[in-house]
Amino acid sequence: MFNDNSTRPHESNSDAGRREDDGIFYKEERSAIFIDGANLYGAARALGFEIDYKKLLKWGASKGRLVRAFYYTALIEDQEYSPIRPLVDWLDYNGYTMVTKPTKEFTDATGRRKIKGNMDIELAVDVMEMADHVNHIVLFSGDGDFRRLVESVQRKGVRVTVVSTVRSQPPMVADELRRQADHFLELQSLAPFIARKHQQRPYTEMEEDDEEGANALPAHLTRPRNVAEN
Repeated sequence: MFNDNSTRPHESNSDAGRREDDGIFYKEERSAIFIDGANLYGAARALGFEIDYKKLLKWGASKGRLVRAFYYTALIEDQEYSPIRPLVDWLDYNGYTMVTKPTKEFTDATGRRKIKGNMDIELAVDVMEMADHVNHIVLFSGDGDFRRLVESVQRKGVRVTVVSTVRSQPPMVADELRRQADHFLELQSLAPFIARKHQQRPYTEMEEDDEEGANALPAHLTRPRNVAEN
C-alpha cells in the first residue's frame, strides 16, 4: 500500500511536489482533509517553515471535490491571551470546520503539573462518519495511533493519504502509519504550495492577499459558519 515517493537527486522541491501528487488524486472524487493541528505545527516547524492555511485549502480544493477541511486543536481557556486564538478564529471564518476542546490540567505521579489536550478521539469519530460520504481522506498527521483508524476506513473502500515528514530529525511520522496509508506525501515537498511567506499580514487580514480571491475555493468552503444555508 505504501508508496515511497522520496525526492530524487537534483530535483527541486517544486518538482518533487508535483511528482508526488501524480496518480494520488482524481478530479471527480470527493475528498476531505483532517488536520491534527499540534502534529502538523510540529512537523512544519521541524522543517523550518510555517503553514499558510489559505494556500493549503486551495491546494486541497485543486485536487478534486473537497467536501470539508477539519482542523483539530485543544485550547487553554483560562489564559488571558492564547497565541493560537487568532489562527483558530481565522480558520473558522475561512473555510475550515474547527473542532476544539479545553485542555485539562493534571498532576502526574511525580507531582508535576501537566496539561493534556489530546484530540485523537474527536478526529477518529469524524473520520469514520465522513468515510460514508467521501472517496479519499487526506490526514495531516504522523501519529501512529491513527494506524488502526486508517485501516478501518480503507475497509470501507476509502483511500487514505497521510501527509507528514520523514525528513526531520527524528522523523515526525510513525512508520506503521506511513505503511498503512495508501499514499504518503512528504510535507517538505508540499512546502512550495502551502508555505506561508513571512511578509504576509496576520491571518485576520489575509483575505485579499491572493489575487484569485475567494473564487479559488468551492462556495461551501467560503461561507461563514454562522450563516445558515438555504
